[in-house]
Amino acid sequence: QVQLVESGGGLVQPGGSLRLSCAASGVTFSEYNMGWYRQAPGKERELVAGITTGGNTYYAYSVKGRFTISRDNAKNTVYLQMNSLKPEDMAVYYCNRDDRVFGRRFNWGQGTQVTVSL
Repeated sequence: QVQLVESGGGLVQPGGSLRLSCAASGVTFSEYNMGWYRQAPGKERELVAGITTGGNTYYAYSVKGRFTISRDNAKNTVYLQMNSLKPEDMAVYYCNRDDRVFGRRFNWGQGTQVTVSL
């Protein structure tokens, strides 16, 4: 049973930074491309950043230059460093497989809330 546990969210002022972590268990983590997704109220879940097994990265246009995804296969963990946060970044953030060809996903974790506000 694959389990994904996201952490690191919180309340931050515009322009601030947060670092999210996602710990995976029950899976050979290094074999999968991974991604960070977010879902804002009333909106669909969207992929904001992805990282391949080889370390190549992808960023949605809205976060490019501000967010950095990384992974530590030894710790079965994927990270998302978020800088220059904007109110429109406010959402629940999730990690999961980045499989844009077949859309395969593990069971979703509980996510971590990011709130950007004064």
